[in-house]
Formats: sequence, C-alpha cells, structure tokens
Amino acid sequence: MHTTRMWGAVALTAAAVTVLAGCSGGGAASDSDELVIWMPTQEDTQGTAINALIDEFEKQNDGVTIKLEQRSVDEHKTALRQVAGTDAGPDIYWYWEGSGLGGELVDAGMSLDLTDYYDEYGWEDRFTAASMSGITQYGGFNGVPWSQQGEGLYYNKKLFAQAGITTPPTTYDELVDAAQKLKDAGITPIEFGGTVNWDVMRLLDSLIETECGADIADELNMGHGDWGSEECVTAAFTELKTWGDDYLNEGFMGINNDDAAQLFFSGQAAMSLEGTWYNAQVVDNGMNPDDIGIITFPTDTGRLYGFGEAFYINAASGNADLAAKFLDFGTSTEGQELVGSAWAALSVNKDVAVDDSNPLNAVWADLFNQADGGYTNNDQNFSTAETTEYWRIQNSVLTGDIDPADAGAEFQKFRDSQ
Repeated sequence: MHTTRMWGAVALTAAAVTVLAGCSGGGAASDSDELVIWMPTQEDTQGTAINALIDEFEKQNDGVTIKLEQRSVDEHKTALRQVAGTDAGPDIYWYWEGSGLGGELVDAGMSLDLTDYYDEYGWEDRFTAASMSGITQYGGFNGVPWSQQGEGLYYNKKLFAQAGITTPPTTYDELVDAAQKLKDAGITPIEFGGTVNWDVMRLLDSLIETECGADIADELNMGHGDWGSEECVTAAFTELKTWGDDYLNEGFMGINNDDAAQLFFSGQAAMSLEGTWYNAQVVDNGMNPDDIGIITFPTDTGRLYGFGEAFYINAASGNADLAAKFLDFGTSTEGQELVGSAWAALSVNKDVAVDDSNPLNAVWADLFNQADGGYTNNDQNFSTAETTEYWRIQNSVLTGDIDPADAGAEFQKFRDSQ
C-alpha cells in the first residue's frame, strides 16, 4: 500500500539536505520494489486522482510500494534544488518544464535522459506535439509529459450580467472597461494573492505580451531584449500599477492564492487569471461550471499563455526501470482515463479524448485550437535569481516603492550584473 507524507517548510541549510537524505531519498539506495515520488501538495480532485493511479499500479505490480511525498509549491522547489547532485532525492519528481525550473535541474545533472525508455515504450508516438516540445528542448528526452496547461481569465457570468456586461471582452480596452463596470457595480473585478509572487506575475506577464507584442516580448523574456529601453515595458508596469490600485481585491498583497481564490469561488470576485487545472477546482468548490466562462487574456497577439509539466526520473535513482514502468502506466490510455481531467482539460496522450464530464474542458479544447502559438510564465523563462528580482520589482511597483517608469531599467541592470 502506498504512503503519503506531508512535509513542512525546509530550511536552506546543509543540515536540511542531510535531513532530506535521511528521511526520504529514493536515490541509489532505493529498494527494487519501492519508488519515492515527490510532488507539490495534491488536494481534492488531484489528490484523489494521483492516489487512484498509485493504487492501481501497486495492484497490477504485486509487491511494489510507492511513497508519495508532498510539499507546498515553494517548499517543493527548495527541496529539489537542495538534493540536486546528491543521492538524497526521490526516484521520480514532478516539475515545471521551463528553463528556470525543470531546465535548472537538467543543467545540474539531476534529470535522467530517457531516450532508451522512449525507444522501449514508444513514448514519442504517444504524446501530442505540443507536450513533447518541453521534453526535447534541452536535447535528448528529459522527462515524460504530464500536462499541457493553458492560462486565461475565468469569469462569473452572473456577476458580469449584474454589472451590465453582455459579452466577454475581446480586446484589452474592453477588458479594462469591464473591470470598471464591475467596480462601479460594487463587485471586485479580479482576485490575486500577492504573498505568492507567481500569482500576480501572471498579470504582469500578460501585460508585457499585450503592450510589447509577441516578438519584442520573446526578446525580453527569452532573448537579449533590453528591458530598460523599451517603452512598452514602462506601459506594462504602468498598467500593472493601475490594476493593483483600481481593480484587484482589497489587501491582495497580504493573502495567498488559495485565500484569494475563495473570493472567486464564493462569488465575491468576478474574474480569476488561472489555468486548465482550475476546471476541477471550480467544481470542487461548489460552483456550477455552466455559470463560468473562460477567455484568453486579450493581448491581441493570438498567443496562448501557458506551460508544460512533466515527471522526471532522477539520474541518481537506483530504480529507473521501475520508475519508467510507472510513468508508462500513468501516461497510457488506461492511466490517463483513470485520472481524467484532474490536472488539465486535455490529455498529453493524443489517443485520449477530451473528458466531457466538465463542460469547461471543451472550452479549453477550443482555445487551444484557436491559439496562434504560445508564451510562457516568466518564472519558467528566467533563472532563479532573475525570477526573484522580477518579483521584487513587480511587488515594489504595486506598493509604490518603484515608479513604473524605472522598473524596466532596474530589472535590466540586474540582468546585466548577472
């Protein structure tokens, strides 16, 4: 029977690495019939789904035990960075695919190149082209796709109607106009939780795409663009400050994303900038999905905001064959139908049909089909140090400690120093 352990905060010290090594680590010392998997904390539908997948795999593989260890998002990141290059880590870890997260561990040598397993199991033919792009971006095959996430604006149709908004916004100006109408009607236009920096970052990323356009945004985020010389950067930070002052939930800088989301689930906030995983959370929190609409953030570039998530096998695992067998089961048609749409509206397995148990899944299928490419969350584009500075400047603009006109130059100064 698999076990699940919940961890508290992990200190950034050498001692903490020793503790992790002693308490968990799949690593080179793994028993032949035991796998250790690390994930962020999985709750409600996702928690039920991952436990069902593990239970079924153990049932089909007599004697195998899987230990699922879970932490908060930030603690999960910290723990993985601590154990990279040691034998203290898990056999399998879940992570985002971007260069500043999954790529960081690839560069550190923690991710096992799975080319031999892709050949053995025929994985390259199993997955959608979109989901494979994040796996092969570093050369070889690092990880197995788990979800391809799109992010957009979820909105409460009843609150929109209450504010006199008859059609969802299709341009940025219409979005701002809708926010003002909601505010005038006494409704919080959109919710964010500022204590987790990546939540508000979604708004800033979307504003960079809106104000700068696709080509300049890509140069800024992934190339050699100059944040200090582009007027569109100042425009994006100016818009961010306006949203913070006028349209976000009161006190947003002092609460986390989970608390902020309750404003949407309880009908107090009209919009939420979230992703495909939110479909399940809407239902888990008692909302009728028929009362919810979804639109992409109206950037006018036609690109879809989003990212990929994968399971990786630790290069230090002494049980890579069993780990690969589990990932083969989890991404098979049987495994994907077992977990349904708990993590995303669309399966990474191209043979699995859209789960119609939640009508919001079909909405996302249409949005993916209509998208003209994509752009990625900047905490996946940037290095850890750059991400931290991006968040600091973002928050300082929102609190009034940095003028929007100075924000881009300050970020560029930091990047140049790196």
